[in-house]
Amino acid sequence: MRYSNKLTLLTLSTMALILVGESHKSIPSDGKGEELEKLLNYLNKPAVKSFQTEHGYILDCIDIQKQLAFDHPLLKNHSIKLKPTTIPKWTKDNNTSHKPSSLPFRQDDRSCPVGTVIVKRIILEDLIQAQRLKSLGFNYPSPVSSKDKKIDLTGHHFATISYKDYHYGAKGNINVWNPNVSPDQFSLAAMTVSGDEGFQSITAGWIVYPGLYHNNQSRLFTYWTADGNNKTHCYNTLCPGFVHVSTKYAIGMLVQPVSIYDGQQYQLEVSIYQDHVTGDWWFVLNNEPIGYWPKSLFKPQGLADGASAVFWGGEVYSSVKEKSPSMGSGHFPQEGYKKAAYVNGLKIITDITKEISSPLASALKTVADSPNCYNVKKILGVGEYWSRAILFGGPGGCTF
Repeated sequence: MRYSNKLTLLTLSTMALILVGESHKSIPSDGKGEELEKLLNYLNKPAVKSFQTEHGYILDCIDIQKQLAFDHPLLKNHSIKLKPTTIPKWTKDNNTSHKPSSLPFRQDDRSCPVGTVIVKRIILEDLIQAQRLKSLGFNYPSPVSSKDKKIDLTGHHFATISYKDYHYGAKGNINVWNPNVSPDQFSLAAMTVSGDEGFQSITAGWIVYPGLYHNNQSRLFTYWTADGNNKTHCYNTLCPGFVHVSTKYAIGMLVQPVSIYDGQQYQLEVSIYQDHVTGDWWFVLNNEPIGYWPKSLFKPQGLADGASAVFWGGEVYSSVKEKSPSMGSGHFPQEGYKKAAYVNGLKIITDITKEISSPLASALKTVADSPNCYNVKKILGVGEYWSRAILFGGPGGCTF
């Protein structure tokens, strides 16, 4: 199938998705079902090898050169990069108090052959629920004000810390939990880099969304937009753009184990930064390059040449008719480490060719739009992990 035909198929099937999304979990009619089946065939590239996980989803090993990313018109002649030019050497010191465990991601000895990448297979329900996620207003980038951007944030609540100055990437260790969430809600913790007053952004972290994943467990997720969620916006790998290179981690896979209240803590070590040679934005997880968003996806006044803000923290969504879900561990920051959720080890790259460092304390601003339900506390301690950090979250249970 020629590329132009693929675009036509994607456009037609997206229209079908909108129709199906309105009926939530109803069975598509024959016409809509055929369009969705075509879309599934388009999104799921032929697998060289597959794994059925114990949690019910399938992981495919696909040819790295034939992945969905290269169906994007701006990437038609793109030369793939298998790894970043350099991986930033995040600054460290000798104080490593309260050192948690990095998230190991149990793999059950799964491995993909050389020349392939590992991806989560997309199923019909994923497409239906992804459209529903969009209809709920999923657009994490940051708690923006109406003067910056006309986005309806009804039902969305945030507890974050931000750094708003020019930079080339950031890092944060995001504490992992399984908050209690109903099917039409979500709860997440993530890091977002943004430019062009928030109209261009990249997000990575974990999300609990039963309506999309059919359970109340945390999943690895990404999200990006190049125009304020207008025409270019993509959750995980449901559309072209993100170039996947990892044979180890698949976006959308289960995040486990998770932290235990007053017990063992686990975290995602998330880095998003711009390669100083290619200009591509890399997503690195636990020191493993997962993939990148090519520079060509973004405009010069936005993420093509650095970023203007970064946000770390949590977000929840619920309709105005039901009580809001819990965020993080479900406990307020004042309960402290091992009880409240955290993001620690906050780092930024202020110069594309220089050493990375902790942001100035005065440059970090906290935002909690519903402090009676969710809050955030800035930590300015010592050591690699706690010199710049936050505790955040709350039990929810609020109606607005």
